Amino acid sequence: MTASTSTPADANSASARLTRRFEAIIFEFDEAIAAAQRSDAGIGRLIEEASAHGLELAVLSATRVDNLDGRLAARPSGPGCLLLAPARGRDVFRVDREGPKLAFRSTADQGEAAVRWIAAQLWRCGVAASQVLRLRGRIDALAAALEDQIARRRRGELPAVELDPRWALTLEGDDPLLERARESILTIADGLLGTRGSLLVASETGDPAVVMSGVYARRGADTHLLAAPRWNTLALDRDAGGVVRRVLDLHAGVLHQRVGSVDGLEAVLFCSLARPATAVLRARDRSGSMRPSRPLSPPPGAAHQEGHPDEGCWMRVSGAPGSIAAAAHDRLHGSARDRVLDRVAGYEGAAHGAADEHAALDRVQRARALGFDALLAEHRRAWAGRWEDADVLIEGDPELQLAVRLAIFHLIASAADMGEAAVGARGLTGRAYRGHVFWDSDVYVLPFLAATHPKAARAMLEYRIRRLPAAIRAARTQHRDGARFPWESARSGRDATPRRTRDRAGELVAVLTGPLEEHIVADVAWSAACYIDWTADRTFAAGPGRELIVQTARWWASRIEPDEHGRGHIRGVIGPDEYHEHVDDNAFTNVMARWNLKRAAALGPDAACEPERRRWLQLADTIADGYDPATGIYEQFAGFHGLEPILIAKLAPQRPVSADVLLGHQRTRAAQVVKQADALMLHYLIPNETAPDSLAPNLDFYEPRTAHGSTLSPGVHAALLARAGRLVEAVQMLRLTAQIDLEDIGHMTAGGVHLAAMGSVWRAIAFGFVGLRPAGAALAIDPVLPPGWDALELRARFADSRVRVRIHPDTVELSADPPIDALNPAGQPVELTRRAQTFELSRQSPGRLP
Repeated sequence: MTASTSTPADANSASARLTRRFEAIIFEFDEAIAAAQRSDAGIGRLIEEASAHGLELAVLSATRVDNLDGRLAARPSGPGCLLLAPARGRDVFRVDREGPKLAFRSTADQGEAAVRWIAAQLWRCGVAASQVLRLRGRIDALAAALEDQIARRRRGELPAVELDPRWALTLEGDDPLLERARESILTIADGLLGTRGSLLVASETGDPAVVMSGVYARRGADTHLLAAPRWNTLALDRDAGGVVRRVLDLHAGVLHQRVGSVDGLEAVLFCSLARPATAVLRARDRSGSMRPSRPLSPPPGAAHQEGHPDEGCWMRVSGAPGSIAAAAHDRLHGSARDRVLDRVAGYEGAAHGAADEHAALDRVQRARALGFDALLAEHRRAWAGRWEDADVLIEGDPELQLAVRLAIFHLIASAADMGEAAVGARGLTGRAYRGHVFWDSDVYVLPFLAATHPKAARAMLEYRIRRLPAAIRAARTQHRDGARFPWESARSGRDATPRRTRDRAGELVAVLTGPLEEHIVADVAWSAACYIDWTADRTFAAGPGRELIVQTARWWASRIEPDEHGRGHIRGVIGPDEYHEHVDDNAFTNVMARWNLKRAAALGPDAACEPERRRWLQLADTIADGYDPATGIYEQFAGFHGLEPILIAKLAPQRPVSADVLLGHQRTRAAQVVKQADALMLHYLIPNETAPDSLAPNLDFYEPRTAHGSTLSPGVHAALLARAGRLVEAVQMLRLTAQIDLEDIGHMTAGGVHLAAMGSVWRAIAFGFVGLRPAGAALAIDPVLPPGWDALELRARFADSRVRVRIHPDTVELSADPPIDALNPAGQPVELTRRAQTFELSRQSPGRLP
C-alpha cells in the first residue's frame, strides 16, 4: 500500500486567483495606486467576517502601522488572524480586538525576514503553501478577494485538498482485500474519540467503527472496547460509481474523501483536536445522489436508545459496565444538483452506568455556534501546534519521510492530555487486542509523548496511578508486597489477559503471559521515570511517580529468591521473547528489576526507611543477570545457551517470520530462536545498567537469532544498530518498521495500526540516530547521519524547553528555548539557547552515550 505523489497547486499563478477556496491571503498594497485612495470603511467589516470564518490574512505595506491599521479599521476576534507588516515589512503586528501588538521584529535591512516569518506563522496555523493566495493591488482588490472567499464559505465550498507528498497520504480505489487495513491507517482521532477512515458510503468489505478511549464492554469474562454510534455515514439514492480517493492530511489532521467523478461526492472529516469528542463532517454532492439520512447509526447488533429533541438527535449504546452517548445535528443546504451537508457530532463516554446524552448535545450546540469553518481553523491550528514540538524531517528519503510522519500522526492522536488516557495496543484505530493496555504503551508510546507533549504522557501515567490500588491487591493475593500490575489491563485494573485461546489448528491452549510476564511491573516504573527525566515534573516525582516506583520495587524485593550462595533469582517467568515460557532468570526481567530497586532507593528517606532502602540495594547487587564478561553477552535466560543453536536469519532470510509456524512450537521452544528483542531491550531502555561495550556483541549474537515475530522488534534493532554505528542496517530496520502498517506486513493492520511499532519508529530516530536522552539534569545529544540522508531534523521538549536538533553530514545545529543544560556530541557540558549553535559530529563510537 503506497502513497501517491502530486505537486501542490501554484496559488501564485493568475489562473489560480479567485477560482477556488483558499485558507489564507497575503496581500501587498500597491502604493503607487493606493496612496490616493480614501479609506473604505467596509474593508474592516469584511476582514472581521473573514476572520470569523477562519481565514488568515496578512497585509504588507510601506506605510506606518498606525496608518495601515487606520486604513483597514478592523478588530477581528478570530479564529482567523490578521497580521500587519508595515514600514517595508521589518516588523509584524498581530491585530485583535484591542488593536495591533508587535509579534515579530526583524533586525535585517530588508523585509524578507518578516515575510518568511508570516509564511511560518501561517504554517503554524495549519495552512499549507498551496492554500495561500498571494495578491497585490489596492483596497478594493483586497475587498473583492475577501468577498469571494466569504461567499465560498457561506455556500459550503470545501477546503482544497493538500497533496504535498511529504504530508499527505493518498489512497486510491476501494480494493476489498485492502479496505480494512486502509480504514485503520486513515483513522482520525483526537485522543478521546477515534473514527476509522471508512468510506462514507456503505462497503460490504469494511469494518467501520467509532470508539472512545477507556470505555469498555464486558461479555462474560471478556472485556473489550465498546463500539460507539457512527457519525460518518451518508445515504445515496444511487451508486455514485467512478473513482474512490481518500487523502489524509497529516499536518491538519483532516481526511478528504471523493466518491465518483469530479462532479460526484466529496467530503472533509475531522475529530477536533481543539475540542476532543467533537466530530465534524462537510459533504458536497454535485451528482444529485445524496439524500437526507440519520446522522447517527448504531453499531451492528448493538442495543441502543435514541431521542430526537428539537435540535438534532442523540443515541446511547451500552455494554456494561460502560456506555457511550452521541448527539448529532445535520444542516442540508444548496440546490438539488449542488447539495452541501454540514454535520456536527458530540460524544460523552461513561466507564460506569449511563453516559449523559445532554452533555453530548451540549457539545454539539457549542460547536454549531462556531460553524464548520471556524471549527476547521481551530482544529488545524491545534494539529499544527503539536507538530511544532514533534516533527521529524528527513531530507533525501521522501518515502520514509511520509511513513515517519504517519507514525507521529497516530501517536499524537492516540492519547488525551487531561484525565486518564488508556492507550491500547492499537490506539483508537481498531479493536484488535480488545483495546487492552499492554507494556506497549508504557515502553514505546509514552517516551514520544513525554518528549513532545508531556500532558498526554502524564494522562497515560494517570491511568496506571488510578489502578495502583488494584495492583497492590493483586500482589497481596500472591502473598507478596508492593504492586503487581497486570499484563493486559482494561477498565478495572485487574488482569484482563485471556486465559485460553485457539492456536492455528483450532485447539484451545493456555495463555501464560498474564501470570508469567512480570516485567510489566518494572515497565510501569520505567515509564514513570521516563516522564520525570524528560519533564522535570517535581510534583509528580515527589507524589504519584514516587509511589509507582516504590511500590513496584517492593514487588521485586518480595519476588527475588536468594539461593544458598546469596545470589538472587526470579524464577518461572516469560520475557519479551514469548517463544520461551516458564524460564528462570530472564536477563531483561532481572536487570529491569535491579534498575527498579536502585531507582527506588535513590529517591531517599522520604520514599522508604533506611533498612528497606539498604535491602533494595543489597538485592540489586546480588540478582543474577546472565552476563558473561568473557563474551560480553547477556544470556537471555538460564539455560538459553544450551538450546539448539539455530540462526533463524539463515533459515528465513526474509524476516519477519513466525518461527513457531516455520519450525513448530516444540522445536522453537527448544531452540535459540527469539521472537523479538529481549536481552537487547536492556540496551534500549536502561543502557546505563548494561556492561560497557556490551552492545555490539549482543547485537551480533541475538539479531541473527531473532525472528522479529512481533512488530515491536525491528524498531528496537533499528535504534541499537544506529547506536552501534551500523547505519545501513539501522535504516533498513527503520524502513521495515515504518512500513509495517502502510504495507500491511503480517496482514494484521485490519485490526488497527500497531501503535507501539510507530512509537519505536520515533525512538529509533530520536534515541538511535539523534542520540537524544536525558542525562541527569542535562540532555545528551550524540547524533549520527546515515548515508543517503542529506539532513535530519528533530523537535522535542525537555524540561519545558523547546529543543531543535538539525544534523548535517559533518555538523549538528542545536538550540533550545528557554535555555537548557546539555551534553554536546563530544560529551562536553554546554548551555543551549534560542540561538542555534553548531558542533562537529562526534567521531567516537555512538554507542558510548554518557
